Amino acid sequence: MTTHLEEQQSVLEIQGQTPLKGEVKISGAKNSALVLMAGAILCSEDCRLRNLPSLVDIERMTQILAAIGVKLHRDGDVIDINAQDIGQDQAPYELVSQLRASFFVIGPLLARLGMTRVPLPGGCAIGARPVDLHVRGLQAMGADVRIEHGVVHACVKGSRQRLQGAKIYLDYPSVGATETIMMAATLAEGETIIENAAQEPEIMDLANFCRSMGAIIKGAGTNKIVVSGVERLHSTDYCVIPDRIEAGTLLIAGAITHSEISLSPIFPEHLASVIAKLREMGPQVMIEGSDRLRLIPAPLRATDIKTLPFPGFPTDMQAQFMALLTLSEGSSMVTETVFENRLRHVAELQRMGADIRVKGNIALVNGVPFLSGAPVMATDLRASAALVLAGLAAQGKTIVQGLHHLDRGYDNLEGKLRKLGANIRRVHGVEQPHQNLETTQIK
Repeated sequence: MTTHLEEQQSVLEIQGQTPLKGEVKISGAKNSALVLMAGAILCSEDCRLRNLPSLVDIERMTQILAAIGVKLHRDGDVIDINAQDIGQDQAPYELVSQLRASFFVIGPLLARLGMTRVPLPGGCAIGARPVDLHVRGLQAMGADVRIEHGVVHACVKGSRQRLQGAKIYLDYPSVGATETIMMAATLAEGETIIENAAQEPEIMDLANFCRSMGAIIKGAGTNKIVVSGVERLHSTDYCVIPDRIEAGTLLIAGAITHSEISLSPIFPEHLASVIAKLREMGPQVMIEGSDRLRLIPAPLRATDIKTLPFPGFPTDMQAQFMALLTLSEGSSMVTETVFENRLRHVAELQRMGADIRVKGNIALVNGVPFLSGAPVMATDLRASAALVLAGLAAQGKTIVQGLHHLDRGYDNLEGKLRKLGANIRRVHGVEQPHQNLETTQIK
């Protein structure tokens, strides 16, 4: 068992240009699993979640739920959750500060208890992502919400301490705000309408999970969701959807190494924009049956990408596609519209020989004949995956540092790549060479 310090110092060593081959199993979706775990608070009976990925973020959410009195038992990819005895205890800041999804507990706690205190969240440093849309939605439902000294205090006025249905328009189709309001509305009195709601597959998964407990929700997956509140929810046994971002990342692993690979299970409709872009660039993506994809490689052509809320191109795939575009014939333009700090991987790709120029939220990528292995540092979760992909294609050895980012969102990515034939290994407790890179790069 490695210590936390060793984990902070571990690196991935990748010997590039090794072809991949075979089939890989896709884990449960991180962004679904986290919110479903919070959603289990809505029910005072036993809830079972299956297909839970093995991730640092899932472990943190487990600790946060335990801190507020939830009983949890995990066995492999199954977790049993019982929130019967939840209390007023505040989740500790040191946990919440590491996990943005921790804020999801506010809606269910408010719906169940009528009052709660939740520290403002942390997570990847990729943008402001304020919680004001969550707060305004809860206020519209009758909650009194104030933020003092970094803690959100929320309580429901009136003797019954029950949220009231409301008509809520979101200024931006925020996934988190849609999920918070939808969860809170399941136990509210009356009907809640969410206009300009997020349409991501994870929203549909949460709605299906809540429905499996007896909630009345219509329109999830469209921009208008209607929730009719019920008195209480009952126990459920529910399976988390496959992770579309992990699947997309592995498709690019095939494309960037010119390798044929298959992956399952996956819902192809969750990856429609990613599949369309890959096909535009040359590789074929074959949909086989209801839940299997096969990538057939081809020479790579440049294309333009603009991130947008679902069903647009996902911001969570932008960094990985940029790695692919660095080796594509021609010039590409990548426009990031969702998060303002999400181009920090550019400097690390440049270290490997990529030709990229950044102006504001736009990156201009000119394809190069090859990338060269180098020591690189992950700056956030998806950037870490992009550097692993670049390393798979690069000449020579790439050393990826900052693996705590990777482990937050990918369930054994290097193990899955190794099974496909990649020459990749994790080395624990090594000295970090990244600080001295400037001198080593100058010839």
